[in-house]
Amino acid sequence: MKRKIGLLAAATAAVVVLAGCSTPAPADESADGQNITLWLMGGDTPDTLRDFLKTEYADATGGTLTIEQQDWSDALSKLTTALPDTENTPDVTEIGNTWSPTFTTVGAFSDISDMYDEVGGDKLLPSFVEVGAVDGANYALPYYFGSRYIFMRKDVWAAAGLEVPTTLAQFNEGAAKLKTDTQSGFYIGGEDWRNGISWVFANGGELAKKDGDTWTSTLSDPRTVEGLTQLQTLYTESSLAPVTEADSTPWVNLNNNAATGAPEAATIIAPGWAHWSIGDLTPDPKDDTKTVATWNDAIFGNFVLPGVDGGAAPVFAGGSNIAVSAASKNQAGSRELMKIIFSEEYQNLLGANGLGPANLDYVSSLGDDQFATALSESAANSKLTPAAPGWAAVEGSGLLEEFFGKVNGGGDIPALAKEYDAKIDELING
Repeated sequence: MKRKIGLLAAATAAVVVLAGCSTPAPADESADGQNITLWLMGGDTPDTLRDFLKTEYADATGGTLTIEQQDWSDALSKLTTALPDTENTPDVTEIGNTWSPTFTTVGAFSDISDMYDEVGGDKLLPSFVEVGAVDGANYALPYYFGSRYIFMRKDVWAAAGLEVPTTLAQFNEGAAKLKTDTQSGFYIGGEDWRNGISWVFANGGELAKKDGDTWTSTLSDPRTVEGLTQLQTLYTESSLAPVTEADSTPWVNLNNNAATGAPEAATIIAPGWAHWSIGDLTPDPKDDTKTVATWNDAIFGNFVLPGVDGGAAPVFAGGSNIAVSAASKNQAGSRELMKIIFSEEYQNLLGANGLGPANLDYVSSLGDDQFATALSESAANSKLTPAAPGWAAVEGSGLLEEFFGKVNGGGDIPALAKEYDAKIDELING
């Protein structure tokens, strides 16, 4: 792990050096005929939206938009290497919202402040705008947002005589009652910090705080420790997930054995778009080697994670920002693509596909069903990770997975918190 941290720190330093000494190619006067490349992370943007972007870009410029999908697992290292390289940089790239400060603070993205009002202005999701800005200038803007909420096997909860909980303590107690030898009352991987930090936030804790110009890890803060202690108990009493599991697909555990009423998981927490993967499984008419899920209200349900004193708990806000590479030779074409992405039609397409649109004027496109309601309620109380310049390095180091895994494996929380505060402090300020 030390070697991995060292490599990541060196890579982050490379962005600083190259972005600082390279001179981006001047923007062309016209986007006409420019062929550009867009990097999208993972598969969250469906093919319908990708095809729309390609068609609209071709119609607007006569050029070709090539979309390349990057895996989240190695996207940070690829961005670090490619962004400063004029010959190989993506022209426009999606970037995890929590990674934005690392790249915006070293000049990896173009200043698009002059486009801010044109593409939505103060109607854009404020917290995502904030992490993409430096000294009042806009370098990365919101792409889409998602928020986590609870998906449940309604039939299993009802059979146990349990109702939807209204406090976090009720949720934890109910999940523990639903655990069996083969069923997680609440399925959460031991290293899954992105979902686990909801218990930290709910108890008033933070991952880091800024004092002046310096960021400091706050895992040792008493409120953070309180949330971690609650999470450790929940994991021990409720989950059969591996302690070494981080990001996963828990909806599979919720779906499995749906017909028998004995699933592998009675409850999970996942981003709102997971509902497309939850339900009765039938063969995909387009590909009989795959299955499609059809939501069944008699078996499945959802609700927002409740807070300590009721209401909605603060959960980690998922989603991405989008930015133009400062090293791109195709600034005009890249800007044209940004206009398409923030157009009313594309923003509505995001919502129709379960992705929270960056422009809050179009959140109605999410619909008014139970999923849209839960997404809106959870998003209203969501939080981002610290906007520290070295936060991407912290995430890429694997320290958080390591720490949460040890906590949920039964480790001494105050001792672990002190140990990992020191490790994170070495990276968090960039």
